[in-house]
This record gives sequence, C-alpha cells and structure tokens, in this order.
Amino acid sequence: MGRSRGGLTTKIHALVDANGLPIALKLTEGQAHDGRSAADMILTLAAGDILLADRAYDSDALRQALAERGAWANVKPMPNRKNIPAFSAFLYRYRNAVERFFNKLKHFRGVATRYDKRDDNYLAGVKLASARIWMRFNESMA
Repeated sequence: MGRSRGGLTTKIHALVDANGLPIALKLTEGQAHDGRSAADMILTLAAGDILLADRAYDSDALRQALAERGAWANVKPMPNRKNIPAFSAFLYRYRNAVERFFNKLKHFRGVATRYDKRDDNYLAGVKLASARIWMRFNESMA
C-alpha cells in the first residue's frame, strides 16, 4: 500500500486480451508511476500483438521493448512529446476492454472496498475475482 494525499491507496494494473479477460495482474502503490509497472507485464506479449494503453504508459523504452518482441505499441502519445510515434485513433477505441474489465472487477465487494490489509491477500482476491470473470465468460460461450 502506498501513502498519498488521499490516504493509503493501491493501483491494480491489468493486461487483458481482446475479450476483456485478464492475462496478467499486478499491484503497485498508489503514488507509483504506471509506466514502470509495464515492463514485467509485457512479457506475455508475442510477435504480432498490439498493446493498447493510455498516456501513462507512453515511453520510448516500452515501445522499444515491444518492438524487440515483435509487438506494436498503440499508446496515446503525451502532448509534450517532441517526436510523435505512430498512433491509430481507431485502434485506441478498443482500449475500453480494459475499462470494462475493471467495471466487472468492481462488482466484487472485497475488491471494491479493499478490506484486506496485506497486499498479497488483496492480490489473491483480485485473482479470484478474475477467475470468476473467466468462468462467467466460458459459461456463456458453451
């Protein structure tokens, strides 16, 4: 847990697939920068994959790491960037799959209210809720 002006906070970072189902989950302190947590989460991306992320993940290091893996980063560039990389506004619209996943995650009371004091217990609760989201998706497909 991290301390900020609002008190003790925690950020949940999620990497989801095209259906909005979680692939990788991570917790960081509330005051930690989002871009630093992406380095170990992109290890699941392979050649031909496209990462859709918001401005907080805009960095040359992340783009280069993805290019080495054969993936492409469609990250909305920061407004103060000097050399603006390629960006597709059409593809960026599909980033709402992440937002829909977080909306489903907030329906679980233990995740939304953060009753757990320890971060490992809270991450276990987030993963359990994510497994329920996966099961609900697979039930509807059968």
